[in-house]
Amino acid sequence: MDFFDFHHHKENKPLGIYNLNYGKTPSNHLYSIGIHPQDIQSDNIKNQINWLKSNITENCFAIGECGLDGLISVEQKIQEEVFKKQIEISNELKKPLIIHCVRKFYEVISFKKYAEQPMIIHGFNKKQSIADDLLKNNFYLSFGKAVLYNLSLQNVLKTTPLDKIFLETDNEDFNIEELYLKISELKEISLEQLNKQILENLETIKNG
Repeated sequence: MDFFDFHHHKENKPLGIYNLNYGKTPSNHLYSIGIHPQDIQSDNIKNQINWLKSNITENCFAIGECGLDGLISVEQKIQEEVFKKQIEISNELKKPLIIHCVRKFYEVISFKKYAEQPMIIHGFNKKQSIADDLLKNNFYLSFGKAVLYNLSLQNVLKTTPLDKIFLETDNEDFNIEELYLKISELKEISLEQLNKQILENLETIKNG
């Protein structure tokens, strides 16, 4: 059985969404393209947006990573400006958004009102109350390697509806099948059921 990797950094991986790094050219496989908060060049935003727009091909599945990061030196106002611009591109092209968020979850939730397409928080690894607020606002959550060993996160996953879940390797080096096995065990469903649900979720966000 093949397992879809929602967010990864391995360019030649056929089944999943490759995160295209800023300044690079698109992959032959499904990819997402965005301006990560850490890559924002305050004096070059127009050119960065032009790069994003000009590298959207038929293999582009989503806009991202984009979002807000509370631990970097880029001014919050500028981060918000670039984030909102990418939400507008997502609306225009009818593509979901893959969100990077560090210590800015409630700010990200406040941006949901601008988005017409689904928003997915990638690499979710926070407490139950944040998960609850995100789910209440119709976000999807993508979980990674931390679920394999973090008991608190396992409990979060147990309460997250199956139709709001994605699974990813991100930039970790491990076999995503391990993650699918763990989630099927936590959710008490078969591997086949889980795999089918993830693919259904993909179709849902693809169609807005």
